[in-house]
Amino acid sequence: MRAVHAGEMDGRGVWGRLWGGWRRGLRVCAAAKDAGFVTRARHQLQPRGSSKRLGPLGDQPFLRLLQPKNLSREELVEVLRAAVVDQKGKPEELTLLSVLPELSQSLGLGKQELQVVRAPGKETSGLVLLSSCPQTASRLQKFFTHSRRAQRPTATYCAVTDGIPAVSEGKIQAALKLEHADAVNLVVPVKDPSRKDILEGVKKTLSHFRVVATGSGCALVQLQPVTVFPSQLQVHMVLQLCPVLGDHTYAARVGTVLGQRFLLPAESTKPQKQVLAEALLRRLHLTPSQAAQLPLHLHLHRLLLPGTRPRDTPVELLAPLPPYFSRTLQCLGLHQQ
Repeated sequence: MRAVHAGEMDGRGVWGRLWGGWRRGLRVCAAAKDAGFVTRARHQLQPRGSSKRLGPLGDQPFLRLLQPKNLSREELVEVLRAAVVDQKGKPEELTLLSVLPELSQSLGLGKQELQVVRAPGKETSGLVLLSSCPQTASRLQKFFTHSRRAQRPTATYCAVTDGIPAVSEGKIQAALKLEHADAVNLVVPVKDPSRKDILEGVKKTLSHFRVVATGSGCALVQLQPVTVFPSQLQVHMVLQLCPVLGDHTYAARVGTVLGQRFLLPAESTKPQKQVLAEALLRRLHLTPSQAAQLPLHLHLHRLLLPGTRPRDTPVELLAPLPPYFSRTLQCLGLHQQ
């Protein structure tokens, strides 16, 4: 299996892109072909050293890594050659979907319309797949569906968690449902769901996890969802008493008394900004107000795509970590293998 950095593929295929907002300093290198597609690689700084010698990322103020550049509509189309913005949002917001027609025109696709084939959640960074070919999009969806039915994960996420899972690897299984409360949709676990619950929208979910590194009371965790459900990985890590860093929706469900963590009732626990221990704030060089702006440290790092022929081995598409994610790894002394 060959590993390919995320980049654009030809007009008949799929675009794999990195969600990076509209940040500066994004670099694109020369194109290279793999498995019949054209790919482009973006290089990011990799975490090196510890919090004692942070290096170029760790020395930068946290907010500078998040500050967007004010872009016009035309400039955003050009930036999309190096990055992708979130695909959801209000009609008046500048999002990926709102500029797909301009992007299609910029790429010389004519009347062919781009569509989103695969994308992470709203707050999640990582790969986004776009296609201008309905046949290619259908083939990819069939590949993903067949893989789910066979319980073969096609997506691998990286996450930094506040807390260390009790075991180094395993499976997380939980029945989940969506509840609408206070004008927002929240995911709630359901214990021992009945057949009626399943018919009413409760879904049994499954994720694989593996702890890659630990340090400062945190962990770098590799997550592979087998099922697909909104906020599945965030809720699964909360059930392990290890919420994802920057999870300002579900982290409040984990309480602490005398250093011992426990789950609070999901139905009665409202979302709030994640509260981090003072020691962790010091390691991250953040104030409490800055921690309240910490982005979700959940990154769609790898996707498997089908080969050009049915019996070909899958193509592995990789997305480097965003700068703020790499900075956090440096500060915590977590090393990605």
